[in-house]
Amino acid sequence: MSDDTVDDVRAGGDGPTTDREWSQKDYHHPAAGWGAALSVARVLGREHTVVSGTRAMLTMNHDSGGFDCPGCAWPDATDGLKLDICENGIKHVSWEMTPKRAGREFFAEHTMAELETWTNFALEDVGRLTEPMVYDAATDRYAPIEWQAAFELIGQNLRALDSPDQAAFYTSGRLSNEATFLYQLMAREYGTNNLPDCSNMCHEASGRALQAALGTGKGTADLKDWESAEALFIIGVNAASNAPRMLTALSDAYRRGAQVVHINPLVEAAARRTIVPHEIVDMALFKSTPTSTLNLQVRPGGDLALLRGIAKAVLEEHRSDPKALDEVFLERHTHGFEKYRELCEATEWSDLERQSGLSETDIRRAAEIYSRSKRTLISWCLGVTQHEHGVDTVREIVNLLLLRGNLGREGAGPSPVRGHSNVQGNRTCGIDHRPTPQFLDRLAEACKIEPPREHGLDTVDVVAAMNTGTVKVFVGMGGNFALAAPDTAFTAQGLQQCDLTVHVSTKLNRSHLTHGRQALILPCLGRTELDMQQGGRQSTSVEDSMSMVHLSTGRKRPASPYLLSEPAIIAGMARATLPESSTPWEWYVDDYDRIRDVMAKALDGFEDFNRRVRRPLGFRLRQPARELVFHTPSGRAEFSTAELPDVIPASDDVLVLQTMRSHDQWNTTIYSDNDRYRGVKNLRTLILMNADDMRARGISEGDLVDITATARDGTTRSLHEYRALAYDVPRGSAAGYMPEMNVLVAHNDYSRQSDQPLMKNIMVRVTSSGQ
Repeated sequence: MSDDTVDDVRAGGDGPTTDREWSQKDYHHPAAGWGAALSVARVLGREHTVVSGTRAMLTMNHDSGGFDCPGCAWPDATDGLKLDICENGIKHVSWEMTPKRAGREFFAEHTMAELETWTNFALEDVGRLTEPMVYDAATDRYAPIEWQAAFELIGQNLRALDSPDQAAFYTSGRLSNEATFLYQLMAREYGTNNLPDCSNMCHEASGRALQAALGTGKGTADLKDWESAEALFIIGVNAASNAPRMLTALSDAYRRGAQVVHINPLVEAAARRTIVPHEIVDMALFKSTPTSTLNLQVRPGGDLALLRGIAKAVLEEHRSDPKALDEVFLERHTHGFEKYRELCEATEWSDLERQSGLSETDIRRAAEIYSRSKRTLISWCLGVTQHEHGVDTVREIVNLLLLRGNLGREGAGPSPVRGHSNVQGNRTCGIDHRPTPQFLDRLAEACKIEPPREHGLDTVDVVAAMNTGTVKVFVGMGGNFALAAPDTAFTAQGLQQCDLTVHVSTKLNRSHLTHGRQALILPCLGRTELDMQQGGRQSTSVEDSMSMVHLSTGRKRPASPYLLSEPAIIAGMARATLPESSTPWEWYVDDYDRIRDVMAKALDGFEDFNRRVRRPLGFRLRQPARELVFHTPSGRAEFSTAELPDVIPASDDVLVLQTMRSHDQWNTTIYSDNDRYRGVKNLRTLILMNADDMRARGISEGDLVDITATARDGTTRSLHEYRALAYDVPRGSAAGYMPEMNVLVAHNDYSRQSDQPLMKNIMVRVTSSGQ
């Protein structure tokens, strides 16, 4: 790699429609509603799943023997809702249930060099993987391999390493709790805590902040709190695409008179109005409901300044109105309040305005809503966490909640929005490169192993370690690591230097092409599919973003008779790697109740797991902070006193770029080149810019532009010939799609607070192509 330009990528479409004319216009329709219904109909038709997909709608997210949506982690409805589904969930399920197949005939026809030229859409659109495949370097193709031979190849490579820490075991948020527990058990019995996961790139900041402030790494609010809050603050969340079932909560809140404040650089569709599809009368009458009472377009990274401004205004109000603060709560349950008060009072309004990008008037409007509410809930997502100061910002959210005692009572509390269906369960059940001594002690006692005590590598560390040769074997359970990770070229280079890469997947994706010297693709059952073991039909469990744990049971015939479940694949790898292990891997797989029995011994909160998970709606894991029990050094909720960060670029020609999903994608899976809620058709290689910023650079609507990001170490990464589109974003900011723009995020540009890649804080220069 050169010292100045380490990546240089030309635009290329990533969906099925790159040969068609692109367009963009403002979207004025309600979120969901008939637009979602028509989209679902098209998806079911395109994937030839009209019958099976319709049946799936009647069982998805149902407590009585249904399967959990493999999409987002929004909780299941508590009121017996029969169609607790959304457009993107149905897309995800139809994508999994497709009749298309990627069998041995397909791999025999195509070399990896050829498939490298395919779009990411085209790769996944081939269909479901049908049998285990091994890479043949002589032909540059994947060829069939027997399951046992695949396991032995993994075992041979892992046993040959000089140290267990030369292997990394990655996890996406799709993995069930039972598979998660077996996976981390395998890694730790093998001897490493190298357990990177997708949360390292998404909500690591949330966990670290909440742990420091409240003694718990999770939110305290549940769905009933959403249903009774008087004020909801939604920060850095694109609900209509990333958690569409939240639209029901937002519309219900508006109808009951609650205040709903959206804080985001983009005014997304969910922040305007919606028609919830299962509300049949509203659908028939085209009757929409507003989903907000106030929208604040904060500068990217300016959320902390806004939150501190709200706190400052509330503290000023307290001078004349003692009820503006919950003084009893502050005295009994918090630590550090007086220092925080002094910090707020010393912060100038001019600084808060400049850093937030909002006027004092706008900030005071939000403060008035907050101070008038008796029950306030604050929710946030990656717009908050994927910044250098993400931990400080989440701590500031907690600071604001503490001022008025919005913790430990109905309708209040912090509520992070997890984007993948079981990413929170993965962490709860042991996927953590920094396990606590308490967790390891219980695991050792329950499973009769001696787990390693040294911290392992996270996602950023693993990418670097593969490039230095420190990590030689990479195992990925789900996901598309080659595209999801930052610094795409550097990540690919690292994967290609591995002795062995193993990917457990349902469909072909870019990570299978970006492989090590030896490589395996291991196909697994999808969540919709019947999982039969010796003990009969099996169910697995997941944990939603509000700590509810419930069962998921697939019913559909598997896509291939050669598919194995994730627990069976993990057990096969473990036995081949640890032939002398006394852990009863095969016995666990025969009946997942046996896995849950040992989980009940090893995991805090999972006592009597098998009985409790079979209750209607499952059970909620205890959150001590919800009960005002704080496992912090002081035994109280901790105020933080972070300095106000400077989020304004040093140069006027630099924009702060944030990456995001389109509406027609899920994580790295691209369903089409369209983005309905942003009015985009047939285009993904774009950058959304403020019209004034475009004029200042001599850029017109639709012009081809080059985008260059400068990393902390001075290296640059560039994208060429992207379309510049005028959009309602704050001056000095821009936005574009991941995973295409992940190439701009340097591997060493990560938050020193959370170790998360700075995917919403990329400093770029945009110029007309050819200049």
